[in-house]
Formats: sequence, C-alpha cells, structure tokens
Amino acid sequence: MERAERARQNFLRGYNCGQSVVLAFSDLLDLSEKQLLRVSAPFGGGMGRLREACGAVSGMCMVLGLLFYDAEHITTEEKSALYAREQAVAARFREKFGSIVCRELLAGTGATSAPQAEERTEEYYKKRPCPALCAAAAGILEEYLSEEGVLPSGGENGR
Repeated sequence: MERAERARQNFLRGYNCGQSVVLAFSDLLDLSEKQLLRVSAPFGGGMGRLREACGAVSGMCMVLGLLFYDAEHITTEEKSALYAREQAVAARFREKFGSIVCRELLAGTGATSAPQAEERTEEYYKKRPCPALCAAAAGILEEYLSEEGVLPSGGENGR
C-alpha cells in the first residue's frame, strides 16, 4: 500500500491527522509505533483542536525532524537546514490546498475548536477533507524523501 493510502486509512481508523501521516512513515523512524502515536497525538485538529497548523503538515514536519535533525550536534546550520525542509514541504501542501491552517482547510465543515473530540461517524467522514489531506501530505512527503534520496524514486521501501 502506498504511503498516501496508508495515511488515509490511518485517519479512517481513528487516528488524528498528525498521527496518520507520521505512522505512514513508521518504517523509516527509530521510534516504536506506540511512541510515534504518543508524540504526534497533540497535533490533531490543528494542535489540540485549536485549528492552527494542519496536523497533516505537522506530521510531515515531525517525520522530517526524526529523519534529518542531528540532536547530538545542534547548530544554527542544523536548525536552518531542518526549517528549510519543513518550509519546502509546507509550501507544496499550501500550493495544493491554498493553506496550511486547519481552520481554513475545514471552513464550511462546522468544525469547532471545542476541546472535545468528535465521534468518528459516517457523517463526520462525509463532511471532513481530512482523509484526503492526510493522503496528500504523505504523498508530498514521500515525493520529497525520494528527491532527497531517503526513499528510492517512486519507492515504497525504506532507506
């Protein structure tokens, strides 16, 4: 299964946007799926349902940090290189959807910033673009990682 479809299916299984994207790349990361679920849990609903940065975009950034950030040698150059990567994938997402802000992406869906998670019902999935946003984010990240040589071109296999 392609990573984009994995991310879409993860969302349909009840994971939030950030979790859905991060889990689609779990085979490349040095953390267990349980750890990845925990660290990405706060990023659903645009970070704690605040409707700020889209969780799918946050998920892409988390994966980039786990793959490219050298926490043992923190330098201005290291930080800048990671920020450039994050901005590159966010720009691709913004180009495709017009925004990386959750509330803007969910405009007209009735989504609120109330802290209560919504039940995942058939009606919920009908009104939300989130499965498609997760799939697109994973596809963008997969393409980027292929360009960077982390994944084989068009490839699904690990490093």
